[in-house]
Amino acid sequence: MKFIFLLLLFLISVIANDAVHTYAKSEECKACHTQIYKEYYGSMHANATPQKDPIHKAVWDRHPKNLKFEQYSCGKCHTPAADDLDKMLTKGQKALPDATNETHQEAISCAYCHRIKSIELHKISNTNIMTNTEKNYFGTMLEHIESPFHGIVSDGNEHMKNGNVCIGCHSHKMNKHGLNVCSTNIDNELNAANCVSCHMPKVDGSVSLLHETKKHAFHGFAGAHFHSEMLTKYVDISILREINSFKINIDNQTSHALLLHPLRVAVLKVSVTRDANVTQLKNETFVRVIGADGKPAMPWAAKTDIKNTMIKANEKRVVKYDFKILKGDKVDVVLGWFLVNPKAVKKLGLENEKVATEFNIFKKQSFNF
Repeated sequence: MKFIFLLLLFLISVIANDAVHTYAKSEECKACHTQIYKEYYGSMHANATPQKDPIHKAVWDRHPKNLKFEQYSCGKCHTPAADDLDKMLTKGQKALPDATNETHQEAISCAYCHRIKSIELHKISNTNIMTNTEKNYFGTMLEHIESPFHGIVSDGNEHMKNGNVCIGCHSHKMNKHGLNVCSTNIDNELNAANCVSCHMPKVDGSVSLLHETKKHAFHGFAGAHFHSEMLTKYVDISILREINSFKINIDNQTSHALLLHPLRVAVLKVSVTRDANVTQLKNETFVRVIGADGKPAMPWAAKTDIKNTMIKANEKRVVKYDFKILKGDKVDVVLGWFLVNPKAVKKLGLENEKVATEFNIFKKQSFNF
């Protein structure tokens, strides 16, 4: 009987240790990884909480898990370093995002990402499996110093090696109706790709003050919010002049849709300058609208795609304009996006939030004839 009791205590301690992890503060990395920390601090990883991201807050404020259950289920990916993450993910428990809780405001911390040991693939969403060893971090540099502040593991982690350490959170999210709300990787098509090579390209600057290098992986995480200029080389824009019209070709050379979140809307703006007169042609929009019963709905209530014209992975989209191009004309092309569909801004109460209302220019190109 005593043996069984001790065994139960051991199992409980193992489960508890597996459910709750303690992570070093990101600010601790600043002293040695100065440039990397500066990049990270301005990224969406550092600003993923409802207190720091007004768009996320607007959606979370309306979420039934918030209003009915007081449980921040989004914490799995938005505040994974939280000291009460287990409560956020356990049915019947209550745990809301807290501005006064330092572990919540760590958001997606440096220590969290670098302690991802493996990734479990699941239908609803993937799960990151973390190492229990504190201050023992996975990386990709095969030649590194022995840090006096933490352990470094540069071998044996397949997800760090292939650059897909991101798919624990950025792969897919299925709602209760079986609708894939936001996906890059639902069929594991990114297994042969590399998230890091595009979104964390090599930039000038040392990895750390202790280990001098010429370049390091960019930790500002280029994406729709910030540093999108780093991604322009993966989307090619060209023009084809015809007798009485012309076509704009948008070649998305990435392995996922141009924009992933259903709130976002991409816009193609085209104008023609002739003899100092500018003619603005009709905007072309690319959008994915999710909903139920033929009407747009929030992600947890949506059952199907109502409309999906978003430019897909490896797709070349052709947009035709019935406008005759003459010699001497200049065609200006702008491709960009709104982080929130203008039709949803008022409903979400985001009219006064610049991040939700401004048009983000992604790529501009001019063609002279």
